Amino acid sequence: MLEAFKILDVIILICQTVKVVSSTAVKKDDFKNSLVTALKNTGLETELKNSVYHWMRLNNNNNYHKIKEDEKYTDWKTHLDKIQVHWEKRIHKSIHSMGNDLKVSLAKVRTNTEREEFLEKWNELSTLDFDLSNYKPVYAPKDFLEVLLTIYVPNEEKDELLFASSEAVGRQFTHIPLRVKTLSQLRTLYVELSRGEAHLGVNPYMTTNTNFPTLEAERTVQGEKVIAENHAPLAQEFLKRGSPRCLRSKLWAQVLGSELKPAHRVHFETLKKLVLQYDLMVDKIIIKDIQLTASNDDQYFVFEDVLYQVLLCFSRDSEILFLLKDKPGAPLKVQLKNKIGNDEGIGNTVLFPPSGVIPFHGFSMYSTPFCYLYDDPIALYYTFRAFYLRYFYRLHSLNGHPQGIISLCLLFERLLQTHEPQLWCHIKNCGIQPIRLVFKWLMRAFSGHLPPEQLLFLWDQILAYDSLEIIAVLAVCIITFRKDVLMQVDTLVNMENVLSDLSTIMVMPLLQMALLND
Repeated sequence: MLEAFKILDVIILICQTVKVVSSTAVKKDDFKNSLVTALKNTGLETELKNSVYHWMRLNNNNNYHKIKEDEKYTDWKTHLDKIQVHWEKRIHKSIHSMGNDLKVSLAKVRTNTEREEFLEKWNELSTLDFDLSNYKPVYAPKDFLEVLLTIYVPNEEKDELLFASSEAVGRQFTHIPLRVKTLSQLRTLYVELSRGEAHLGVNPYMTTNTNFPTLEAERTVQGEKVIAENHAPLAQEFLKRGSPRCLRSKLWAQVLGSELKPAHRVHFETLKKLVLQYDLMVDKIIIKDIQLTASNDDQYFVFEDVLYQVLLCFSRDSEILFLLKDKPGAPLKVQLKNKIGNDEGIGNTVLFPPSGVIPFHGFSMYSTPFCYLYDDPIALYYTFRAFYLRYFYRLHSLNGHPQGIISLCLLFERLLQTHEPQLWCHIKNCGIQPIRLVFKWLMRAFSGHLPPEQLLFLWDQILAYDSLEIIAVLAVCIITFRKDVLMQVDTLVNMENVLSDLSTIMVMPLLQMALLND
């Protein structure tokens, strides 16, 4: 996502532009017009436009909704940052405890034998013999939800408090001073959906008023033209009506700015060498998570080896930690075993992991859908990384961003309470917090819950509208769709059973019905 803003890329782009400006193609007596023509002919005009586009998206992504000055809690982001730091310390403590219990070092240099075995089996890492029986996830979505449900909004007298008992806040998010959209505002944002425009996720085989036999054929030809233009905003606009399967990988890469470059291969090879060189306990956590989730999923088990490569390299990518600039907590530092530093011990301390991201149970499912898009693990890695940096990391971080998990939970609650009051009251009267029914969907952006094809249509919309709010809307749609059955059960287990199988859910028809203007 942010490759265009690396210093080297910017320097190269500037040098190329200067070269065009000083060429004979640019006329002094008609400087403006001849420069524009020269930039178009060399393709630099599109590169410059894409750079501006990604820069603007980056800045917009870091803006928080402002809370009115006269509201009681004016420094909500700072408060959430403190809670995030507190939560990360708990995670770090759990990591150390796990290492002590298992009597293993958190980080060590691999032996030559281990390194050679890893390299030999790099393309089939699932054949390595790991004893992971005593390893367990650091935390699960339900643990994170418990933290969110006990967030305490400080008052003027007791602003040092971070958490309160769950009873004190009523196990809801309504007390949190964040603005979320109303249904009317969502219809304005997702205007194409609210108009019921033809969408590939609704009926790809419908006839159109053009010379094409089906909507899918029409969209495929149009998509090829969009890709040829190589203009990121155009690709983003195209995704609003769904992407043909054969074009999705290129369209997503254009929107995210993750098109594969020679420097990417060099960087990925460096990450691979770091995996081969250092044994981190997080490796076992990642492998165990893949085994517990993707490997047990009929849709994703065939990608097990690729997922090992991608996620082990992801854990070594220190650029991720640098790019997550608004992350408040300090990364965990551990002693590297088997490495000799100087007398002060400098050189023996490493970040754990270098990416700064400690995976939770189900984290690997963020990457699995990309396996359907890319045959090349390196191309898969960079588009997945870009998607994570722009969207996914907000789903397991405590922040007040409008795309953050807290805002999405609040949006879900308000939509359900406002538009399905009978169902809301039934769930509450059964002593159940409605958010418990959908939180795992929200935290994983439905990955592993929806069939891959339906999930990819949903993620098309995330990219097209540059918003995660659509997943909260879909959560309400599914709850509403199964309202009649939910009204007949009165326990959390039974309600979860009603919602456990989403294999028959058609995402885009549900969203269109929910967002259609009255």
